[in-house]
Amino acid sequence: MEYKIRCVGLLTSGGDAPGMNAAIRAVTRTAIFNGIRVKAIYRGYKGLITGEVKEFRTQDVSNIIQHGGTILKTARCMEFKTPEGRKIAYDTMVREEIDALVVIGGDGTFTGARIFAQEYNIPIVGLPGTIDNDLWGTDSTIGYDTALNTIVEAVDKIRDTATSHERLFFVEVMGRDAGFLALNSAIAAGAEAAIIPERETHEDQLEALIKNGFRKSKNSSIVLVAESETTGGAQGLANRMREEHPEYDVRVTILGHIQRGGSPTAYDRILASRMGVAAIDALLDEQRNIMIGIQNDEIVHVPFTKAIKDDKQINPEKVSVLQILSI
Repeated sequence: MEYKIRCVGLLTSGGDAPGMNAAIRAVTRTAIFNGIRVKAIYRGYKGLITGEVKEFRTQDVSNIIQHGGTILKTARCMEFKTPEGRKIAYDTMVREEIDALVVIGGDGTFTGARIFAQEYNIPIVGLPGTIDNDLWGTDSTIGYDTALNTIVEAVDKIRDTATSHERLFFVEVMGRDAGFLALNSAIAAGAEAAIIPERETHEDQLEALIKNGFRKSKNSSIVLVAESETTGGAQGLANRMREEHPEYDVRVTILGHIQRGGSPTAYDRILASRMGVAAIDALLDEQRNIMIGIQNDEIVHVPFTKAIKDDKQINPEKVSVLQILSI
């Protein structure tokens, strides 16, 4: 007998990202367009365990495309990491008559989805919602473009005061294990350098900056730093700078969670909408255990295992561009 999906469960998990609401809207309306019911699951996998489920109609996703965050909320859930917790989650799916899941999140979200899908033979499709842009198999993730623009706007303001006082600013941005935000915002904001975890293992980036005389023709400087134990973070680098080079007037700005908020850019709204439609199309085509990605402006299907395990590489050409333009 042919297996037919009659009801799709939808959740957001992990850190929130601008554009998640656009994805929720697209998944919901595409499912309804195809005659599929939608059950919204609140607070991620935690809501699947506690039974926080509500059926969504078209009007439930009206006027949300422009809002940041996620109307479904998100929460960490240690219980879902246990077999007992996943059994409770599966029982909720059975009780709610949910045949498949669409999950929006990052690598942690997809790791949980992959295990859950294997244990209970559930069709699951993931949408990459993370500002870090660190998932393999997609050129961009939902929320990355908005976060990038937020950082550039903040750095433009910092530049004004840095120039007025002839200071060196270390600006810390998100990206614990990936330097995409730091590198690309440094290029876009005309910063002097970006210190990122991908390069720290190969060289002492701070010492390299000093040796290259990165302030020889400037009265102020801005360095973007990815928040990472590998880089030492903005505060760690500033402390070191004060000790080793006291001639610099050093300041630190940590942008923090401001990077997650705000109305999504047009690019993120379009990307999330396309991916949301593609998620339902993939389920109708009997795809499972995949992430929807975008490559060269084309929708692609990426196995969870590759999206999670394969490292997304920094483009060395962009590193070179930053170095050349920072003279």
